[in-house]
Amino acid sequence: MQALHKASPKSRRILRDWLITAGLLSLGTLLSWLLMLVDPSGGFVSMIFVLMVTLTARLTDGFVYGVVASFVSVICVNYIFTYPYWEFNFTIAGYPLTFLTMLSVSVIVSTLTTQIKRQEQLRAEGEREAMRANLLRAVSHDLRTPLTSIMGSVSAVLENDAVLTPQQRTSLLRNIRSEAQWLIRMVENLLSITRIGDAATRISKELEVAEEVLASVAAKFQQRFPEIHLVLAAPDDPLFVPMDAILIEQVLMNLMENAAYHGHSTRIHLNAERQGEWAVFTVRDNGSGISPELLPNIFTPGIHSQSHTSDKRRNMGIGLSVCRSIVKAHGGTISAANAPDGGAVFCFTLPLKNIDMEDIPDENQG
Repeated sequence: MQALHKASPKSRRILRDWLITAGLLSLGTLLSWLLMLVDPSGGFVSMIFVLMVTLTARLTDGFVYGVVASFVSVICVNYIFTYPYWEFNFTIAGYPLTFLTMLSVSVIVSTLTTQIKRQEQLRAEGEREAMRANLLRAVSHDLRTPLTSIMGSVSAVLENDAVLTPQQRTSLLRNIRSEAQWLIRMVENLLSITRIGDAATRISKELEVAEEVLASVAAKFQQRFPEIHLVLAAPDDPLFVPMDAILIEQVLMNLMENAAYHGHSTRIHLNAERQGEWAVFTVRDNGSGISPELLPNIFTPGIHSQSHTSDKRRNMGIGLSVCRSIVKAHGGTISAANAPDGGAVFCFTLPLKNIDMEDIPDENQG
């Protein structure tokens, strides 16, 4: 069991696919045997095994599993469910043609199913590439504004240092720091876009405690926005969530920065809870809310302000579109709404499926 647990993801997928193939063929054999107790003619057996071959091709990765299932199905039908039972006999009139037809149908169905899956993968990869291209263009455009501001402030300090008052010099330096911090966040988003947009790269998930992720991102946020009050809420029992912690922290940071910059919030609530097979993360603020006309496209690059008051210096859509891409890459969903009592509410979900209980640490262990 430990050897299986330590196996590489590729080895696990191969083992899973073989187990699915064997399980479906066993199910087809059992179902055919039970139905033959009711109808000994067995005319339905071939169709049952064709169905199992189709399911094998659909639920596994690769063409080989469907082909193997096709050959095994033909053998099972001939050996187990064709008279004389428990013997191979390809000499009875009509049987060779029947078996060749079944084998051909099975292989064709498996091939078509595999091709459909590959087309779906290509379409998904195309969508990711288009998303990455759009986001990269938008990020590249928005990099100019803070760079221009930094250059202007630096030039003012260098060229007018003798006449600047301490207050003016401090104001210019604070502006440089603010714009530099914004550039850092933009570069982080840019790196995330490249990371999740690469079709050859899969999100590497590890089990993380939701409360620890909230605490980590809250500490980083408070260093930059000490004037904003944060309220954290998490389940009493540890909530283990499969995720890339760095990317999910970036999602939370982007949502919180959005509340600070565009919502002009003074209080932000961070919450994580379990709802069925999903972990639900909520970021709620007491700011100015989201303009109704922006809500339908709030996660689209190019949206410039969360509130009714325009803030053209920063592009809100970049951070939020990155959030959507990261959450989607994790298999989750994200949404935005206005709270009834004011402010904005952003909520995203992450699936809790496929959690290996052996990965969860024992609290009694040191």
